Parts: sequence; structure tokens; C-alpha cells
Amino acid sequence: MKLTLNIWRQKDKNSKGQFENYNLNEVSPDMSFLEMLDVLNEDLLHKGDEPVAFDHDCREGICGACSMTINGRPHGPEKQTTTCQLHMRKFNDGETITIEPFRAKPFPVIRDLIVDRTSFDRIQQAGGFVSVNTGSSPDSNAVPIAKVAADKAFDAAACIGCGACVAACPNGAAMLFTSAKIGQFALLPQGQPERKERVIAMVKQMDSEGFGACTNHYECEAACPKGISVEFIAMMNRDFMKASFSR
Repeated sequence: MKLTLNIWRQKDKNSKGQFENYNLNEVSPDMSFLEMLDVLNEDLLHKGDEPVAFDHDCREGICGACSMTINGRPHGPEKQTTTCQLHMRKFNDGETITIEPFRAKPFPVIRDLIVDRTSFDRIQQAGGFVSVNTGSSPDSNAVPIAKVAADKAFDAAACIGCGACVAACPNGAAMLFTSAKIGQFALLPQGQPERKERVIAMVKQMDSEGFGACTNHYECEAACPKGISVEFIAMMNRDFMKASFSR
């Protein structure tokens, strides 16, 4: 395959970025998208040029580090697929592919296609945990949990925090991510003692990070590589209202 790559290049968050074009002439349809970028960087290094910086870790669709926008869609054209699991057979020979970082004010560009997503970490640190007393481990079967609740909590816990929901949302909202991290505990008995404090703290931190508000575009669910449902946003909103009134 022959491809033209239109890639966003930016030295750091304080520098002005721009798109630059690159041509690749021997791309295998069986390559992953990141392998294709590896080939591009090898060519650039061979020419003495600066390689394109992009983030990655597991390359197995687990970590969410490979976040980038491809032809205007977070993670690319394949639904419920991370960038690292996207293959070049999804593109056509001779196609021009535009690649840019996730666009959101709370995700400043570190370099090229890499953005700083530590705002997500701070939201989780605000309350995305269960406090337990130290001592011996409790029996795993001591607290009965209904299968329906356990399955739904697992659906929420599947969120990998990649930020695709923010990049897809026209408001730059982090409601889907935050609601998933709240919902995975709200559905379980272990999460009940801190349920009200958790939702207040995490929503407050989300707002302080500068994320936008949800206006029900549902782009977040469509872009999520794990298929997290917007039902968790409704659950979070109900919990937040109850917690606010009870205060």
C-alpha cells in the first residue's frame, strides 16, 4: 500500500504546531497502525529527521496509551478498537490519513501526538477507591453480590481511561470516564459507605480540571474502545443530586 500521512507535529505545549506530510510506499495491510508509524520513524531516522512522538505501552488494547485521532475519529474508524489494535487493511491504497493528538484543554500536548492525561489521574485520586481497614484479607465470598450488579460493575470497570470520550465530545466532557470510575463502586456493597462522598469529590475534581459538561451528544459512547454505556452518566447524575441534597 502507498499512503500519504498528514501528521500533527508540535515540539511542546508552548510551541505552535502544524501538520506535515509524509509518504510511505510499502505498507503491509497486515501491519497495525502503530507498526506503520514505526516504519515511518525508521525512515525519518535514516534520513536524519526527527521521528514522530506517539504514546504506547501494551499494544494489546489494554492500557489506552495509544490515544490519537485518525481522520477525525478517536482511535480511528474501527468501533470499539484502540489505535494499537487497528490494522492498515481498514484503509485504502493511496489514501491520505490525517493523524493528530486528542484535542481538549485538560489534555495539553506534550509532543506531537502525545498528550498529558494526568487530569484523569487526579479525578481518580479524588475518590476512585474503596477505603478498607488494614489486617487480614477478608473472605472473597463473605459479601454476596448479585450477578446482575457484578456484571454491570465489571462493564464500568472495563474503562481504560484513554480519553477517547473527551476527544469525541464537542464539549470536551469527561462525564463518561468519571461516571464509569464512580459506577464501578456504586454498584457494589463495598462501595456504599463512601458513595456520596465519592461522587461529590470526583465530580468536583472533574469540573476543576476544566472539562466541559455533557449535553447528550452520545459521541463518547460511540468513540469508547470498550463500549462504556452513557447509562453510567445518568447514574452518576442521580447520585450527585442525592448526595448534594443530603449534604
